[in-house]
Amino acid sequence: MLKAGVLGAGHLGKIHLRLLQQSEKYDLVGFYDPNADNAVKVAEEYGYHAFATIEALITAVDVVDIVTPTLSHFDCARKAIEAGKHIFIEKPISNTVAEAEEIIRLSKAHDVKGQVGHVERFNPAFTAVKHKIDTPMFIETHRLAEFNPRGTDVPVVLDLMIHDIDAILSVVRAKVKSVNASGVSVISDTPDIANARIEFENGCVANLTASRISLKNMRKSRFFQRDAYISVDFLTKKVEVVKMKDAPETPDEFALILQNAEGVKKQIYFENPDIEANNAILDELETFADAINNNTEPIVTLEQGTEALRVAKQVIAAF
Repeated sequence: MLKAGVLGAGHLGKIHLRLLQQSEKYDLVGFYDPNADNAVKVAEEYGYHAFATIEALITAVDVVDIVTPTLSHFDCARKAIEAGKHIFIEKPISNTVAEAEEIIRLSKAHDVKGQVGHVERFNPAFTAVKHKIDTPMFIETHRLAEFNPRGTDVPVVLDLMIHDIDAILSVVRAKVKSVNASGVSVISDTPDIANARIEFENGCVANLTASRISLKNMRKSRFFQRDAYISVDFLTKKVEVVKMKDAPETPDEFALILQNAEGVKKQIYFENPDIEANNAILDELETFADAINNNTEPIVTLEQGTEALRVAKQVIAAF
């Protein structure tokens, strides 16, 4: 079992602590939180060992799970990597692209592995259909959330939209050509609502909307390609796959047939992929353990996390 320690014991940090303790692939050693009062409270309430310093925790573990505010990601990652420890780092990977690139350089220099916590990659609805999304040409995403003061220290693009940016980059096999965007600050000092249009070199266009001041929660993405329409509801964990094929000469009486102006007939049919319930955060942590133990590439690499951050920064710069 890999010895693991968590940096940061806030809302998400406590979830990571609980799951690492449950996992059969990790031995949870403890955590470090710079807020002494919170550290004492978490240790007393849950029984986790609280380290007095970040250095003490890093020394005691094989894997450092970084669940701190984004501004501190780089310093935490640097200390862990220079000590020869593998790092799991929450999204976004860091505050700047330059910091992210330095994290990559350090990880290679010290021969350690790193994974970024883009948890939607492990959402069972997405994993059930990802292999079917092969040539998307238009993508539309909506990620809306009710207001929560937690996370408002960064623009909604880095808080919410980056989830969809990463998912899109994982299925579009082309480089970003251009980015146009608009953002509005309503309650926070940074934009609370944002819309972005990302064009890729292969002609694919993605239209992304994110809001953290909505009256309801929504996390839905729609992928359109020549032979299919694929809808992924990340919130309800449901999918809809509508496919098209040439209509047979003698279709079934219940078949759904469309005919265009040229007389070409297409048959519409539906697929219902199996969706297996899971804990996405536990899955991302345990697949990282597998990557370390088997010396394989993590599912969400530091490079991929950096590319998602790079595009997110392009969106922000386009406001």
